[in-house]
Amino acid sequence: MSGHPGFGAHTDPSFKSQPRSTSEVVRRVGVYLQPYKLMALGTIAFALLSLAAAFTYPKLTQHVIDEVITKKNADSLTLVMGLLIGAFFLRELFTGIRIRLNNELEQKVILDIRRDVYARLQRLPVGWFDQRASGDLMTRVIEDVNSMERLLIDGTEQGTVAILSIVGVLTILFCTNPLLAGVALLPLPILIGGALWYTLTAHKRYRAQRQASSAMNALLMDNLQGIRQIKSFGRERHEDARFGARAEDLRQGTLTVMRAWSIYSPAMAFASSLGIGLVLWFGGTQVLANKMTVGELVQFLLYLGLFYEPIGRLHGLNQMLQSARAASERVFDIMDATEENHRVGDDVRSLTSSQTPDAIPRTLSPSQSLLTSSPTARMRGEVRYENVGFQYSAERVVLKGISLHAKPGQMTALVGPTGAGKSTLVNLLPAFYQATSGRVFIDGMDTRELPLETLREQISVVAQEPFLFNGTIRENILYGRLDASEADLHAAAKAANCHDFITRLTDGYDARVGERGVKLSVGEKQRVSIARALLKNAPILILDEATASVDTQTEKLIQEALERLMAGRTSFVIAHRLSTIRKADQILVLRQGEIVERGTHDELLATDGLYAKLARIQNTTFIEESFEKLAAV
Repeated sequence: MSGHPGFGAHTDPSFKSQPRSTSEVVRRVGVYLQPYKLMALGTIAFALLSLAAAFTYPKLTQHVIDEVITKKNADSLTLVMGLLIGAFFLRELFTGIRIRLNNELEQKVILDIRRDVYARLQRLPVGWFDQRASGDLMTRVIEDVNSMERLLIDGTEQGTVAILSIVGVLTILFCTNPLLAGVALLPLPILIGGALWYTLTAHKRYRAQRQASSAMNALLMDNLQGIRQIKSFGRERHEDARFGARAEDLRQGTLTVMRAWSIYSPAMAFASSLGIGLVLWFGGTQVLANKMTVGELVQFLLYLGLFYEPIGRLHGLNQMLQSARAASERVFDIMDATEENHRVGDDVRSLTSSQTPDAIPRTLSPSQSLLTSSPTARMRGEVRYENVGFQYSAERVVLKGISLHAKPGQMTALVGPTGAGKSTLVNLLPAFYQATSGRVFIDGMDTRELPLETLREQISVVAQEPFLFNGTIRENILYGRLDASEADLHAAAKAANCHDFITRLTDGYDARVGERGVKLSVGEKQRVSIARALLKNAPILILDEATASVDTQTEKLIQEALERLMAGRTSFVIAHRLSTIRKADQILVLRQGEIVERGTHDELLATDGLYAKLARIQNTTFIEESFEKLAAV
């Protein structure tokens, strides 16, 4: 795949689809037919009934030629034609019912597969998504699921009917005229050899085509999300070239598939035509020798058409099978990915708030299981890290020996230069990532032993760059608590200082915010996200302070809202301004993944260490900028 210089020239190589055998793909896809066995059997049954009606056509045609036309028996013509029309009517009636059942079955299976894939995506760890392009994942959920489903529905129905049709017609041909039947099978080695060649070589072509499609979709999605940056830097032509390169990759991949099909399909059609020509040749000599009638030859040729037609359909199914196999591998890569640790633990249910980490029992009594039986139970919010380490790889160690204790309701500020590990440290708390060493406790409970749903219900996150869904303001705030009342909704909005600007909008709380909240200002989005966190009312708060990109008045409104949000909650604040953390109960100074200083603002100033030097450098400038200046010195 050619890549144009720039961002995202290739998808992550670690996410290449793993080769899977056709039998494995068919077996795993076939599981989705289990709930709809009767519907699948009904589809096949009506297809066979339609085929049976079609089988009457050659025999009736032979009768018309030999008994009606040749013998000039006009009296029976009406009866025979009535039977023929009736057969045609039944064939199309059964076909219509088959199509109706097939479409219903198809949509049910697509829904089941797509929901399973989406459900698995929702349960994969955050780190898994760090290495995957969103556009590629969308291609897998939408396009690849459709291709995968075709293997299941069309392959099952058409494949079964085609095989039964071939067996049935072949039986009729040998019973009718064994010599002509043998002649008709002379091209069979060509058909088998062509099918083997196509089957053994097609998979790589289809896999490359699917990967090229994903790469193009990933770039498209990336560019749509970054359209303002593209325009602000005047990079339209640059992105045109990048997209053109991806589109060219897809064109070449598709052409490679089509070139092979352009050889395979006509060759198989020629082999079928060769069989018909040979039968017409030898059958014609038999008619001339008065060994068979014209009607019998026509009947044989019509049955022969019914023999080669399903063979041609099997060739088409073979093409579809190879495409579906490549798509299925990409879907199964998602389905086989390891989910987040949802361990509830039969022996770890809940602990009383007075228990310490060292006092955690291996088994608990039923009276101690309130937390897991009632996920909405509110914790006190005591947080403890014990010698916690984290690394993405052996070469990339992010945290080393982190120990801290945050009492309920305390504010803990994290400061340090970029890359010090501040974000990683707080991301361990809601188990977005798992510590590679040490333990994290909430109210004395090891977070690894808590159900993720229970754990995350106790934590609210307000990011530096707030994310709003493409819906209404009401929907975005209610995301914090879906069953909240209108009064609670308004109370949260007022506490977040966003009620006033919302009510000034034409549609008020029902105003749409656009993709990622594009219709709102940075400050408005931040206040809506704070309202969402307030409505959730979790005892623990993770706050990546975001007031640096707004004007003074907006900053004041956000700061007031943040103070209300942090009140009575255990807060972890990744600080960017010194003014924000003066009131913190403890300040942790991180450098290269370690806590190098800790204490209150006044205590750290008195030690005249790194933080004190920072304080002397800046009063209103950003803390991280100041740390960078210190590092440079």
